Amino acid sequence: MDVKKEKGITRRDFLKVGGAAAIGVAASALPKKDAFASVKHLTGRRLAMVIDLDKCSGCHACSVSCKAEFNVPLGVWRSWVKIKEKGAYPNTGRFFLPRLCNHCDNPPCKKVCPSGATTQREDGIVKIDEGKCVGCKLCIAACPYESRFSHPEKKTADKCDFCMHRVDKGIVPSCVNTCPAKARVFGDLN
Repeated sequence: MDVKKEKGITRRDFLKVGGAAAIGVAASALPKKDAFASVKHLTGRRLAMVIDLDKCSGCHACSVSCKAEFNVPLGVWRSWVKIKEKGAYPNTGRFFLPRLCNHCDNPPCKKVCPSGATTQREDGIVKIDEGKCVGCKLCIAACPYESRFSHPEKKTADKCDFCMHRVDKGIVPSCVNTCPAKARVFGDLN
């Protein structure tokens, strides 16, 4: 039996896929000013998701899985796939760009939150405490990736949290399991 399959993806493979995908994502989703002004270096475990854009087929299985996992209402998304057209007729094509919270090292959304509802865990996951959120939408405006939204029913900010309830039990986020192309890889960057 292949030991690599028993253990899952190796750190080296994760970093290879991560590097290639990060370049593609960075080039297509440049942040607004000051998003990386002062990067806080976390110690210990640093969780991240890498998406191989060459593998993504735009099937939206990740988006549907996320909606089902969190009972997200119609019209809003915690994770979605942006479809971009490229080329000029007759040489046209489509480019699929999965979008979700990037769990920034120094999240601008956390800085502007007046109630302290947005926090960052030691492992890098940026989360929202619904009980503290006052619905002011300052964090939504501050997000350089437009990855936050105002929940239409709860009237609080919402976003991807890497399925913390699953990750805390040692299970990968729902979208990672659901992707038929295996385009998403989740793990510890350190």
